Amino acid sequence: QVQLVESGGGLVQPGGSLRLSCVASGIFIDRYMLAWYRQAPGKERELVASVSAAGTTNIADSVKGRFTISRDNGQKTVSLQMNSLNDEDTAVYYCKAASQYRGNYWGRGTQVTVSS
Repeated sequence: QVQLVESGGGLVQPGGSLRLSCVASGIFIDRYMLAWYRQAPGKERELVASVSAAGTTNIADSVKGRFTISRDNGQKTVSLQMNSLNDEDTAVYYCKAASQYRGNYWGRGTQVTVSS
């Protein structure tokens, strides 16, 4: 059974930092594109950052320069380092593993709230 489990969310003040982690089980993540999405209340889910199986990263313009994505295939983990957080970053953050041939998998999400 494939599982993606996110952790690291929480309440943080504006300007603060958080590091999200997503641990996969049941798949070999080195064969997957890994990504972080987020969904704020009343808004559609949007791509935040992705890292291909080859290690190429893609960062959304809204978080470029503040967020960094990284993967550790040995630990079956993808992480999202988030700096200089503001209230527009408040959302549920989801981890995704995607493969054209092996399917797509989602985690259940972790809440990030930026508030003073």
